[in-house]
Amino acid sequence: MIATPLHLSLAPLLLAPLLAGCIAERPAAKPAQIEVLTVTVTPAPMTVADELPGRVVAWRTAEIRAQVGGIVQQQLFEQGALVRDGQPLFQISPAPYRADADAARATLQKASAALIRAQVQAERLKPLVAADAISRQSYDDAVAARAQAAAEVEQASATLRRRQLDVGFSLVTAPIAGRIGAANVTEGALVTAGDAKPLAMVQQIDRVYVDLRQPADHFAVLRSLGRTDVSVDILTTGGQVHPVKGHVLFAGIAVDPGTGDILVRVAVDNPDERLLPGMFVRARLPRAVMPAALSVPQQAVTRNANGVAQVSVVDQEDRVDVRPVTVGEVVDGRYLILSGLRAGERVIVEGQDRVQAGTPVKSLPWRRR
Repeated sequence: MIATPLHLSLAPLLLAPLLAGCIAERPAAKPAQIEVLTVTVTPAPMTVADELPGRVVAWRTAEIRAQVGGIVQQQLFEQGALVRDGQPLFQISPAPYRADADAARATLQKASAALIRAQVQAERLKPLVAADAISRQSYDDAVAARAQAAAEVEQASATLRRRQLDVGFSLVTAPIAGRIGAANVTEGALVTAGDAKPLAMVQQIDRVYVDLRQPADHFAVLRSLGRTDVSVDILTTGGQVHPVKGHVLFAGIAVDPGTGDILVRVAVDNPDERLLPGMFVRARLPRAVMPAALSVPQQAVTRNANGVAQVSVVDQEDRVDVRPVTVGEVVDGRYLILSGLRAGERVIVEGQDRVQAGTPVKSLPWRRR
């Protein structure tokens, strides 16, 4: 066996502590940062609104009805067209009413002639009664006959005016301007003044009402905003926003006992006639206005196992802080934050599913798509 020098055998033992010290002094590797998209919480004005179903009602509606009976001779309009106030719509045969008017005119002439005769007779007897040439009774009878003749003239005049009205009523006109619907009768039809079904219907729809049902517990807030200041967005059945905002006219004073709602009527200009009577729409009715509200995109809010809303906040050291928050309404895709956040903090919108509390992250700005 060959003997090993002592200094060679002790060398590994002497180098081991030195190598261990070098390894201990080497710095630990820094954990890799995870990229996340964040937004900075900034106060901004926000209006909380209720999105409610509503029904469109014509601004004015007029049922076209016959005021005299007879045969319809002409239809004087195009169905579905715009008509003006006073425009002729139907012509009912006027011949019987013209004949009645002629008879009433003759009766008036006869009564007028009788009045002239009675007036002359009374004037002739007036000086005679003063001279006691005739009895007072004869003169009084002449005066009474004159008054009766005058009354008959008035009666005949009223009858003539009524017959002339009937002649005018034989031409049926539009009582309002608007769009006329389908005609319910045709030429040759017999109509009467008491028909249950109207001849046609005219509706003014260049301006319309939208009737909504507002929860009663929101009514006080709506009233506090002031009727003239409340603007309402109208959404059509296709989800498109009507180009003209509506304005609240009034809210009902009675609560529906079945639903607990109050009727709210909204006036909306409708120049292009996109809103039609009977159409169901949705309306965004303001309930509260906050001048400096804090909000975050809806996807930034998650729920823990207990259902508590929470957000992931990036602190000043670029680490994640999972924080519970109290959320309110969703307005235009953003949650209203009632508590739990401060202005200026960064909240993760995308990527929170890849991190947890304390995870270092690289924050990039989020942009709404």
